[in-house]
Amino acid sequence: MQTIPFNKIIIGDETWCFAHDTETKRQSSAWVGEIFPRPKKLKFQRSRIKTMLIIFFESQGVLHKEFVPEGKTVNSEFYKGVMDRLLKRIQRIRPAEFCSRDFFLLHDNAPAHKAASVCQFLTPKNVTNFYYPPYSPDLSPPDYFLFPKLKIKLKRLHFANVAEIQEAVTDELKKVQKEEFSAAFQKMYDRAKAYVYANGVHFELKKVCIFLMCLRFLKISVLKLLDRPVYTGVLISPWPD
Repeated sequence: MQTIPFNKIIIGDETWCFAHDTETKRQSSAWVGEIFPRPKKLKFQRSRIKTMLIIFFESQGVLHKEFVPEGKTVNSEFYKGVMDRLLKRIQRIRPAEFCSRDFFLLHDNAPAHKAASVCQFLTPKNVTNFYYPPYSPDLSPPDYFLFPKLKIKLKRLHFANVAEIQEAVTDELKKVQKEEFSAAFQKMYDRAKAYVYANGVHFELKKVCIFLMCLRFLKISVLKLLDRPVYTGVLISPWPD
């Protein structure tokens, strides 16, 4: 199996960034004493003010980013323009790699990414594209690393307009260290290797087995409290200890 060095891979993806996003349960948690009532929590929804971030990054950091103008849709024609701007950026800051085409683009399977017009634009330029297997966010660094890290910082905050959102997103992206990008790429390699060894089985199913084991433990605990017979069957996991 051919191995592609991390520093040759450029990963691209997009995500919505909101003027206000709801807190996670952990963020909204609060310690209270036993004699005090639980604090009341208001239920908020995401703001309608939002902007879409399109970003490309490598193992050393962000290579190119842009925000989709209001009223625009990320269709094949728009994404072709994104590819053109990305290549010009690579040519400017990585001239040797651009001339030799010694890099690879990695996208998800969004229709705009795989559109015929986009492929026809990239093929004459000798740009190599790769795509993730379907339904595999656990193999995608934007999904398990960059976007969660970015959005957890933006939760709780309120922005008045799109310009403020974009400024905050830009500031947070600058704070992500090179070592964090490198670690995310290493995790992608480790997970991809596990995916291959599992013959394509979605290995995040391990979490399901852990969840089922927790449910079984809970059921046994309840039955013991009720003084009922407990079934002691063993839940078999396909993963060795």
